[in-house]
Amino acid sequence: MYVCLCNGVTDKAIRQAVRAHHPHSMKQLRHLVPIGTQCGKCIKQARAILVEEREQLPKLHDVA
Repeated sequence: MYVCLCNGVTDKAIRQAVRAHHPHSMKQLRHLVPIGTQCGKCIKQARAILVEEREQLPKLHDVA
């Protein structure tokens, strides 16, 4: 589904960026995908996806 209509960013693109680059904040995520640069209506949904995906990532102590 499209999260950011202004820039054509999908939830899949956000999820892939989080899995690949492990951003810790919306600021870091915004450097990876162009979200919230126009109207800003996508920020809430993008933040929810970021939190959801970060919870799915394995913890460092679980991997090591």
